[in-house]
Amino acid sequence: MATNLVSLVMQFLTPDMVGRIATEFGFDRNKVQSAISGAVPALLAAFNEVAAQPGGAQKLADAARQQTGSFENLTGALAGGEQSSLLDKGSQLLSSLVSGQNQNALIGAITKFTGLGQGASGSLLEMLAPIVMGTIGQHQSAARALDANGIANLFASQKDNIAAALPSGFDKLLSGTGLLNSLGEATRTATSVARGVGDTGQRTASAAIARSSNWLYWLVPIAAAAAFLIYFAVRPTEQVGQQGMNQAQSLAVGGVDVGKQITNSIASVRTTLDGVSDVASAQAALPKLQEVTAQIDRTDSTVGQLSAEQRKLLLSLVKPLMAGVNQLCDKVLAIPGVAEVLKPSVDTLKTRLTAFAT
Repeated sequence: MATNLVSLVMQFLTPDMVGRIATEFGFDRNKVQSAISGAVPALLAAFNEVAAQPGGAQKLADAARQQTGSFENLTGALAGGEQSSLLDKGSQLLSSLVSGQNQNALIGAITKFTGLGQGASGSLLEMLAPIVMGTIGQHQSAARALDANGIANLFASQKDNIAAALPSGFDKLLSGTGLLNSLGEATRTATSVARGVGDTGQRTASAAIARSSNWLYWLVPIAAAAAFLIYFAVRPTEQVGQQGMNQAQSLAVGGVDVGKQITNSIASVRTTLDGVSDVASAQAALPKLQEVTAQIDRTDSTVGQLSAEQRKLLLSLVKPLMAGVNQLCDKVLAIPGVAEVLKPSVDTLKTRLTAFAT
């Protein structure tokens, strides 16, 4: 059966995995799922553009060899609270293959399509890049063609699949960027078909794709290997998540659930910062950040009443979350003009939260 790279990537990004990603990074799950549906084929289109350039196929082949362990890296990072390291690696991969202009175009399209903030969209893109490249590496290794010619031939055969997988409207957000140029007639054909069949036809096409994915899941050996990895890598993550819930329930003092208050404060910080995209949204976010800081200060007096064992539990609960908070803070403060508005409040919040994690 013919290979479909989009389906291969999506088989790893199961609803359970999407939920884990959303939870660990504090993102809205539905928005994450929507972002992935557009970002995966868009990334493949960007890599296809690279493959069409002189020497580009070799660059992709070299990158694919380095990302063959990306599935294990993602599950391990989510379980171990090493999200920042994961994003750094994804950022380096993207920078080595995709121009800054095209990266900004992808982030902008995801942001407009899903309503996620620019920081969240950028983080998701950085996380997905190694997964997409790792899928290519595993597939080509199985085909014994992980070289420039093999990569070039693979992408030449994937244009129709990539174009067909782009959600309705997402392709328009990338028009004029050049990211879809390498797909050529495939994009125009997919757009024409989508316009002709209407909503009913789209639902039928989605059902057909789902059936195709199910066949592919059972028939392609790499899918079985990926499922095997997920089964054994995700189970420890489930245990960690359950352990975290139990710890939060143990952090009660005088009827006050300290663990819940702190984790809720962290979630509020991430949700608030996720909505910051410019100076105006930063000014709107400032009162909320100040409110969260006041809540943390009130909680701090209760933390002093925790036992030594409870303090250890609090440390294990908060520390894994801080990597994502720090990463998001850095991204938001890098937006032009935002640091002048938010940096004092953000620095104060980070100091307060870091105290709980040390």
